[in-house]
Amino acid sequence: MTLPAKILIVEDSPTTRAMITSAVEVIDGLEIFESKSGFEALKLLPHHSFDLILTDINMPDINGLELVNFVKKNPDYKHIPLIIITTEGSEKDKEKGLSLGADEYLVKPFDPETLQRLVKKYLKVGVRQ
Repeated sequence: MTLPAKILIVEDSPTTRAMITSAVEVIDGLEIFESKSGFEALKLLPHHSFDLILTDINMPDINGLELVNFVKKNPDYKHIPLIIITTEGSEKDKEKGLSLGADEYLVKPFDPETLQRLVKKYLKVGVRQ
């Protein structure tokens, strides 16, 4: 039996966090963790071996870009794929997120199937029928 892939969803909006969770929970082999802020996410990192992080940009305390920057500059976490899911849809915002090390940049409102495809791409897991 293989261990489930651990995914961390970092989103301050409870509604959006629930939408992201419901989009990815249909994927087999996942253990989902939720965080309502970048600061809370940083506190979770040392306690779990995450296989993927999904983060918003606009959040209180530590924003998503700061989180991406921290994760990608830290030797313990830089291997973790990161997907930004945000309302910030300009090319400048996208370039900034990707230049900091995000692997993907998804603009809200997002298509759940697109998110599922990206999660499967980085975790190499399947979807329940």
